[in-house]
Amino acid sequence: MYRFDIFAAQLARVHEQALEFLRDTLELYWRCAFVVVMSDLSLQSLDDLNLDEASRPKAPPVPEATDTHRRQGKQLAFIHRHYLMEMAKIGAVLARIEAGDTPPEDLRRIVLSLDMAENFKAFGSLCGHECQILKMHHDIESMQMFPRIAAAGGGKFMDVVAKLKAEHEVVHELIIRLGDAADALQADPVEANFAKAAATYRKLEEVVRSHFRYEETELAEAIGYYLGSI
Repeated sequence: MYRFDIFAAQLARVHEQALEFLRDTLELYWRCAFVVVMSDLSLQSLDDLNLDEASRPKAPPVPEATDTHRRQGKQLAFIHRHYLMEMAKIGAVLARIEAGDTPPEDLRRIVLSLDMAENFKAFGSLCGHECQILKMHHDIESMQMFPRIAAAGGGKFMDVVAKLKAEHEVVHELIIRLGDAADALQADPVEANFAKAAATYRKLEEVVRSHFRYEETELAEAIGYYLGSI
């Protein structure tokens, strides 16, 4: 005989779990929304666009994670290394342009045009391309990886995910500024536009390196155990 009382109890448990998940999801949304709207990043100076590293929460341990899970979680670090290598190459081009006729030994392999305006344009083009690549990477994380991790482990990673999403907003603002600076430099390759693009690029690289370290360190176990791969 079918036991409706058992079915009702099971349905109630499922309903309660669904409500708990919804509450956790809404809590994460409002945390992230508050961080984003509490200040207009576009109004801040370049020097003030920072990640507030001191406020970074630590991810809780995943006791069930094995060494295999941790190795799987390091996939994110490998992906980050690729982006950082590309940024380092652009940084080398920047340093070579700034060195002019007296480059240090390690930069002499980078051959510049005799026309400095062409070098400025080339740097602007590299910056514009890097902006597109970084934005795509962060969009994938925000839309696919972060929601899955936030929902994992009973929501215990929500604080870390909220902080990472807030840091993405800072990176995104810098990407916008660098994209604008790159466009201006290609349209008008003069010293002032080059200096602005160079300063913005260096700020972006500094912020991205810090953000990558935090993200890949705190999420390694969670990625390996809850996601398996990315």
